[in-house]
Amino acid sequence: MGNVVVVGTQWGDEGKGKIVDLLSERADVVARFQGGHNAGHTLVIDGKVYKLSLLPSGIVRGGKVSVIGNGVVVDPWALLKEMEILRNQDVVVNTDTLQIAANATLIMPYHRELDALREDATKGVKIGTTRRGIGPAYEDKVGRRAIRVCDLQSRKIVEARLEVALTHHNALRKGLGCEAFDAKTIADELMELADVILPYMKNVWRTLDDASNEGKSILFEGAQGALLDVDHGTYPFVTSSNTIAGQAAGGTGFAPGNLGYVLGITKAYTTRVGSGPFPTEQENEIGQFLGEKGHDFGVVTGRKRRCGWFDAVLVRQSLKIGGVTGIALTKLDVLDGLEELKVCIGYKHDGEVVDYLPYGMEDQAAIEPVYETLEGWSETTYGARSWADLPAKAVKYIRRIEELIGVPVALLSTSPEREDTIVVRDPFKG
Repeated sequence: MGNVVVVGTQWGDEGKGKIVDLLSERADVVARFQGGHNAGHTLVIDGKVYKLSLLPSGIVRGGKVSVIGNGVVVDPWALLKEMEILRNQDVVVNTDTLQIAANATLIMPYHRELDALREDATKGVKIGTTRRGIGPAYEDKVGRRAIRVCDLQSRKIVEARLEVALTHHNALRKGLGCEAFDAKTIADELMELADVILPYMKNVWRTLDDASNEGKSILFEGAQGALLDVDHGTYPFVTSSNTIAGQAAGGTGFAPGNLGYVLGITKAYTTRVGSGPFPTEQENEIGQFLGEKGHDFGVVTGRKRRCGWFDAVLVRQSLKIGGVTGIALTKLDVLDGLEELKVCIGYKHDGEVVDYLPYGMEDQAAIEPVYETLEGWSETTYGARSWADLPAKAVKYIRRIEELIGVPVALLSTSPEREDTIVVRDPFKG
């Protein structure tokens, strides 16, 4: 058994939750390595729905160790609320099943408020933040003024770190016409949580290293998608962390050479939540059809997703940058009933056709998709569990996608239920 890294290859919402749940049954450890509670995973197990934002998907599986890595920004209040919700669903969440990296950054109340204040104050195009304080927390981490989980061991340290942080944040708040935060009030609120949070604190790099040395398998769980990566995504309409597979190492303290198989979760069409470029977006009856049939609303925000045709150019670019070994193709059944399907195979840009997305905002806005048209199918693919259950034209669509992106389909998901999955190649076996 090896290790597997699961990442999204589009703009998130590709269906990572189900795939991670499917794989977590066979993993010994499941580790989140970036993002925060702006991510959303929906799991459907035996008809029961679990909605996760911060906790690793493996938490709903008994006998697993779930790890929140140092690359994750943790809102302690949101974490405790999510833990309570899961316990009410009979999920065991204790120090045997959950570990939090001692060096993980905490999201503070002033991060949440700043996120909303800046988004509301922005004129023109907005980023589309979830207003949960993710970006400001990452800013403080890089600015070396963050409060980390390990700081909760000492009120003296918390107060000292707050003095540094609030020197910065209260100046911003004054500029935005808001009252200053009181350090003592925040320190009091934090220390009330300390005794609850600290038992989960661990040096998770050692947990993962020990597991690897013992021959155990580790599943690394990413949030969002490659096109929201702060470096490689559609900047500035991105998240505030690196979302590609390489971050699995930096975000947990695990050796990069031991990461193993990289599985890219890829939706059979394309969706996006919030602002930013979307070359294949269909603001018409096709987009409405895909959105309604795919139930495309954000797990965390509830916002309606923008929908469009499959973009092979963007997915191929994500796979190259992320070193993806194979993909899990999801939500194929949403395409059932369409007479024809289009796939983007290139972009018209400055009078020529290019096979990549340019980085400049004006260049991205100016490109036009070049489509290839494929036949659709009238039969259903919903719930298919073998290739023999699939219409011939659906198989042809899948094979063409494989050719265009240059990476094989390892798993094919045909419904939200974990059993409705065709396993072509076992990621744990490489």
